[in-house]
Amino acid sequence: MSNFKKLAGQTAVYGLSSILGRSINFLMIIVYTEYLSKETMGSFTSIYALIGFLNIVFTYGMETTFFRYSTGKNLDSNRVYNNTQSLLVSTSLILGTGLFLLAPWLAESMDYPGQAYLFRWTALILCFDSILAIPFAKLRLENKALIFAGAKIINILLNVFFNLLLIVGFPYLIANGIITEGFLGYRSDWGVEYILLSNLLANGLIIPFVWWKAGFFRFQLEGTILNPMWAYSFPLLFMGLAGVTNELLSRLLFEYVLPPNFYAGLSAREAGGVFGANFKLAILMNLVIQAFKYAAEPFFFKQSADKNSPVLYAKVMHAFVLFCSTLMIAISVNLYWIGPLFLRKPGYAEGLFIVPILLMGYLLLGVYFNLSIWFKITDQTKYSFWITLIGAVISILVIVSCVPSLGYLGGALSTISCYFAMCVLCYIYGQKYYPIPYKTAKDVTYLILAFGLSYLGFYLEIENAALNFLVKNSLVLIFLVMIYGSEKELIHSVLSKNKKI
Repeated sequence: MSNFKKLAGQTAVYGLSSILGRSINFLMIIVYTEYLSKETMGSFTSIYALIGFLNIVFTYGMETTFFRYSTGKNLDSNRVYNNTQSLLVSTSLILGTGLFLLAPWLAESMDYPGQAYLFRWTALILCFDSILAIPFAKLRLENKALIFAGAKIINILLNVFFNLLLIVGFPYLIANGIITEGFLGYRSDWGVEYILLSNLLANGLIIPFVWWKAGFFRFQLEGTILNPMWAYSFPLLFMGLAGVTNELLSRLLFEYVLPPNFYAGLSAREAGGVFGANFKLAILMNLVIQAFKYAAEPFFFKQSADKNSPVLYAKVMHAFVLFCSTLMIAISVNLYWIGPLFLRKPGYAEGLFIVPILLMGYLLLGVYFNLSIWFKITDQTKYSFWITLIGAVISILVIVSCVPSLGYLGGALSTISCYFAMCVLCYIYGQKYYPIPYKTAKDVTYLILAFGLSYLGFYLEIENAALNFLVKNSLVLIFLVMIYGSEKELIHSVLSKNKKI
């Protein structure tokens, strides 16, 4: 089997687990928008944006560093695993303790007076996430995709179970007199609290299983191993911070930069809930990006010693663009029924028009991930700092300047602007220091065409429901026909059993 097909196969396994697991999680949007208020959704959006941001600080690029030093530095992989995991456990305890102590200040600063417990739970969630990062990475490195997928799905199912129990089950039992208010300390006035508590319980329960399957570590902190790893990882910390700044900061800051009464009948926090809920609809593209990343990162490092690896990287990029462009069109043209299906209460549909922009933003994130391989395999991670710093600055500037005047659109533009700038910079420097023969003209053409077709299908409306569905989705078929006409050689080579790519 060719290297290309191996990557496709691994991506399919990770993708199946990600899509299945995240789809289950995605369905929670129905529960949240049905049973929780828009204000609670706003709290959920901002607190989880903070968690996403701090998660980068807690793991500081050590997953990628683990792959690099386990595959290409002539070091014993067990020693690398022991040292990396020991370091993350140690720093997680330090950072988690600091956040735990700062919880009262954070509660006041983010306008959650008297709710410091929310941020203490956040500290525990972050600690659990970070000490699971390297064991999960080890499973990926060892090609244990099924175990990895199983653990992720178990974690998500536990999370969903606790969410349904606390948000739907207990209120139903109280309303029917089966249990009383205060049973096991239950409070009907809690909302985002139960989302956080469910996450905390699910993550805590999965730790023994993941550690067992990945292999328990022996506590080791060796300077000869960790010093060069830290030098490699440190720029990746800023790369991750800048990336998550773009992805999450718009949701974190939205309610704070939106002028009062910008949207009639909605407070700034409620508008933030609408923005965050529509952001969630772009998760379908993010699923593909995440599945691809799970499979591609260890794959790229393992292939880096092959003299033909640049050609392989270019073909992977091209196939990625083709697939994700098609997916973007398919989601966008069907938002007219996908949106109301998941966003149950009135008012959420006002933000649907930003979803194609967010889909393109996530697609560009995937393109950037492909492009960034050059500085990871050449140990030039310092460039990631400057590239992502520029991206973060652009993201913040767009949020601050556009959200007050454009609302939801301004938040969405920050996403696409940041990733576009990062892609351009990474491509320019990559071609200078590690040339890869990308099909740049074709890839850019496909992206522009797909984005145009996405908005054409989104705004196109025909009164007859069946005809409306057929015409909208015909745009996907048109794009696929164009791909087939232009990419026959690539398609036939992928389908061939004998041709090595």
